[in-house]
Amino acid sequence: MNHFTLKKHRGDVPSLLLLIVLVGFPQLSETILSPSLPSIGVAYDVMPRVAQTLMSVYFMAFALGVFVFGRWSDRIGRRPAMLIGLAIYALGNIVCWQSGTFSALLVGRSLQAFGASVGSIVTQTMLREAFTGTVRNVRFAQISAALAFTPALGPFIGGALHDIWSFRAVFLALVIGSVLLFAVTYNRLPETRTERKAPVALGPLIRRMSRDATLWRYAVLIGGWNGILFAYYTEAPFLFVTHFGLTPSTFGWLGIGVATATAGGAWASKRGHARHETPERLIQLGSAIVVCGALASYGAAALTGTGSFVAMCGALFLVLYGIGVALPNALAVALRAYQGEIGTAGALFSLVYYGIVSAIVYGMSVAHDGTPYAIARYFIAGSVVLYVVQHKVPSRE
Repeated sequence: MNHFTLKKHRGDVPSLLLLIVLVGFPQLSETILSPSLPSIGVAYDVMPRVAQTLMSVYFMAFALGVFVFGRWSDRIGRRPAMLIGLAIYALGNIVCWQSGTFSALLVGRSLQAFGASVGSIVTQTMLREAFTGTVRNVRFAQISAALAFTPALGPFIGGALHDIWSFRAVFLALVIGSVLLFAVTYNRLPETRTERKAPVALGPLIRRMSRDATLWRYAVLIGGWNGILFAYYTEAPFLFVTHFGLTPSTFGWLGIGVATATAGGAWASKRGHARHETPERLIQLGSAIVVCGALASYGAAALTGTGSFVAMCGALFLVLYGIGVALPNALAVALRAYQGEIGTAGALFSLVYYGIVSAIVYGMSVAHDGTPYAIARYFIAGSVVLYVVQHKVPSRE
């Protein structure tokens, strides 16, 4: 069997750069608000834990969106679904920009996330349609390496805009960016669905997936590692801005370390494939690294002054590096038994694991206590659970 086969389909092969942008802008939209969370709490007169719900509500709406757009992409095509989602995303950004109350901001944030979800679910479906075998694994690793910089760019851009103007500038930038992204996608994105098929029957597919214990474990792993990653962006501004005294823009520069960590992990994953390591082996390695980093973060929290800051940065680097190793491999292999109904299966699967992400991010806001121990304890608990779960995943090679 040729593992380097590129599937033939109508239209051109999607540009790797455009796919990176489309799968990455939801992450940028989520993290770009991170440095402004303390200021938003003050501006809208809400407690820090309430301000942090802007992060968890994002994933609640995102989870619903991945199901809706995954289903629509099977009915009307990948390209039309993508364009509809981008239009809703732009609308949500406008509502956020013009919001006068925290409730209105939550509504805009929900619309923003619902529309942005199209970039995740439809782009992953297009990747799985366009490539097979080892090439698919490599493409996921390549995109994951590039995506390491996307969530990291969010705080960098958001922090700079916040310091120049205010958090309102963040939403204005997203309005402008969403219009430009819609225009480029309209002109450049081909349709990858090779033929029009009748919509997949939901009932039998849900029953089949619900009985697939391995699939559930992958959902927990992918949702868990993403949850830890975005719990970092939820708690980190209060850790580094409020506790360690950084400015929002200086906090944004820490994104370089985040990007280096996750990109380095994805690069190590790619090198592992070159050495013919199995995805399961790389998932195991990445999971172990996450646990080590989480344990180190507790030690860092016990220190004081500059030592605590440096040690905490190093510990969180390990956590994010391990996620960079494990996550792309879990994403690449989770749905390989569902290729015949990949759009709907991907939508259902994403609905579950983004629901897990939302719960974990919300849990971080509940665990917030204003000390460095909150993030350390939370990451230790989550990483240990995920380490146990990944050992239960059998190989399907």
